[in-house]
Amino acid sequence: MRRTSAWRRTRSPARPRRIWFLALLLLLWADTAFSAVSVTDDQGRVIELERPATRVIALYGAFNEILDGLGRAGSIVARTNADRLPASIARLPVIGTHLRPNIEAVLAQKPDLVLQFAGRKEASLPVEALRKRGVRVAVFRAGNFAELFSVIRRVGLLTGAETQAEDMVRGLEARLAALDTKLSGVSERPRVFFEVRSPNMLGAGQTGLVAEIIRRAGGVNCVEEKAKFARLSEEEILRLSPEAYLIQRGPMNPAPLPLARRPRLRTIPAAANGRAWFVDEQKYSRPGPQSVDAAEELTLLLHPELKAPAAKTAPRRKDKK
Repeated sequence: MRRTSAWRRTRSPARPRRIWFLALLLLLWADTAFSAVSVTDDQGRVIELERPATRVIALYGAFNEILDGLGRAGSIVARTNADRLPASIARLPVIGTHLRPNIEAVLAQKPDLVLQFAGRKEASLPVEALRKRGVRVAVFRAGNFAELFSVIRRVGLLTGAETQAEDMVRGLEARLAALDTKLSGVSERPRVFFEVRSPNMLGAGQTGLVAEIIRRAGGVNCVEEKAKFARLSEEEILRLSPEAYLIQRGPMNPAPLPLARRPRLRTIPAAANGRAWFVDEQKYSRPGPQSVDAAEELTLLLHPELKAPAAKTAPRRKDKK
């Protein structure tokens, strides 16, 4: 009599079904992992990607910090010559400047997404040149914290980091809410001037993220002009009589003098009261996660009374003789 093997005797007709079921699950996972994404940028253009971007070039450095915060620094494939953060991008190929990137150098990196902030007209020229070459370019605007958080969410969606983006935004919103609570009992709101550039004086106007940083930090922007920037003379600053004076230091204002070395401005209340400070341009003027750091830092500069008191150490107990 012919014997039947144990495998043949115990084989279940359900086994092929299980294999097909696992294969179907794998296909569904792959479809989810590499599904198409779509957002509308702040120029009203719909940016559609077949799958989340894995080769990204930011023409404005703040995007690199956002990508790093989302755990997507590894997707950055090139940088502009002014960008140094995060540290991991230092050895990446350089594709020119923020306003004048080398189009061929960008194309050589085969990006599936290029990011740019809306602003000066010069920035739109390379954007259009890249679009004509078939590159997907998303242009965003961040004139206040609400717009910045919208940018973070959309960059997260475009790079497959939607959950991380939501976590980042919630954390930043919580920190701003904590500032609001701290300042709720503060009645004095000093008049603040923010120096964007000197000696050809440019100050921060009422429109833009710097203006909101000042407000969220418990200050009042003394510049009345509604635009993002305002050109002013020293006579106008004397008239505004700011009680606090912020001098940004960075590419836009590389070698500013302290107020003590400016014969006319050293008479304003901010100088007389020792309330003039140098601040980091990258932190204050570049929209990104550091913008909340700037609001927290400025709050304590304008309202030092809100600083947590230093922990008191108990006096040493003397031994009885």
